[in-house]
Amino acid sequence: MVKLKVLQQLAKHHGTPLFVVDHDILRKNYAEFRKHLPRVQAYYAVKAFADPQVVKTLFEAGSSFDVASMPEFKIVHEFIKDMPHKERQDWIWDKIIYAHPIKAGKTLQELNPYKPLVTYDNSEEIRKIKKYAPNAGLALRLKVLNTGAMVELSSKFGAAPGEAVDLILEADRAGLVVEGLSFHVGSQTTNFENFVQAINLAASIFEEAKSRGYTKMNLLDIGGGFPVPYDKSVKPFKELAKKINAELNRLFPKEIQILAEPGRFMVATAATAISTIIGKAVRDGKLCYYIDDGVYHTFSGILFDHCQYRLNAFKNGPKDICTVFGPTCDALDVVSMSEELPGNLKLGDLLYSKNIGAYSVASSTPFNGFPPAKIVHVNK
Repeated sequence: MVKLKVLQQLAKHHGTPLFVVDHDILRKNYAEFRKHLPRVQAYYAVKAFADPQVVKTLFEAGSSFDVASMPEFKIVHEFIKDMPHKERQDWIWDKIIYAHPIKAGKTLQELNPYKPLVTYDNSEEIRKIKKYAPNAGLALRLKVLNTGAMVELSSKFGAAPGEAVDLILEADRAGLVVEGLSFHVGSQTTNFENFVQAINLAASIFEEAKSRGYTKMNLLDIGGGFPVPYDKSVKPFKELAKKINAELNRLFPKEIQILAEPGRFMVATAATAISTIIGKAVRDGKLCYYIDDGVYHTFSGILFDHCQYRLNAFKNGPKDICTVFGPTCDALDVVSMSEELPGNLKLGDLLYSKNIGAYSVASSTPFNGFPPAKIVHVNK
């Protein structure tokens, strides 16, 4: 994290609300992922924080990219558009996966010239891909357990294991190539057994497909869900990596390409939000602070990501249990009902919140006329 003194200087220069991104931490997180999962190519999930400068830093570090919309695709494409055509086409095939199982026909038409790798999980999607993007390669998304994940995804996406090979063969009969399988164990998964069970399930689907005559699959996408240390209860990433490596090496030969879609893991710890206290009151005997950022802005992850961000003061003093409200006139705009902060803070004092880089400014809106936080990049 950027030093507190520097954060204060940035807030003085730029004003608040402010969102400070430390690119040294982005590079550190990417390096840690590659160190502990050397067989797995990281495809950064752009939706976690779709900022061109973040994409640029990870691109230069060696990352590939998971996109789930055409605007995200175009952000990544900006960094490869100057390559020779053939090299660019190969890069898109090998370095970008369009990992949204349900795509509009118009989206598929836009993707088709790039011969992309896309995910699917049902028969209707096969027919749609055949009609609008016949040049695409496919990865079948499996439904897997999301037990213990902060954000559950399996109720919305994923083919049931019992229908998986039927869907692979159906795509094959349609003249499409199923390159492999994908799954997602749920966002911020602290139950490491989800990965173990999902990898074992994928291996059994590979074997069943071979037994039924389909031998073209050569990749496995183990998705996202790699947990961030928001608190001390989250076990170290290297422990999860050890389990994943053991199962991959046991079940999948070296010629099978393994990829993953870390989003939160790459960006969560790389950003800090800074806000200013704009109001102070005592309501029903409880101290309340009002700040110039809230759940419609940087703290949107409280609503959309089921995440709670701790607030810290730059000043010291005896602490009270406080309520912290956002700036809008909406009663929903509550940052915290139980925050331990100094009770002697004054209007104009600053607060900061760490580990807020994922699914935060990504969901900001200009609701009630309040603008989202200004984004400042610190890139030494």
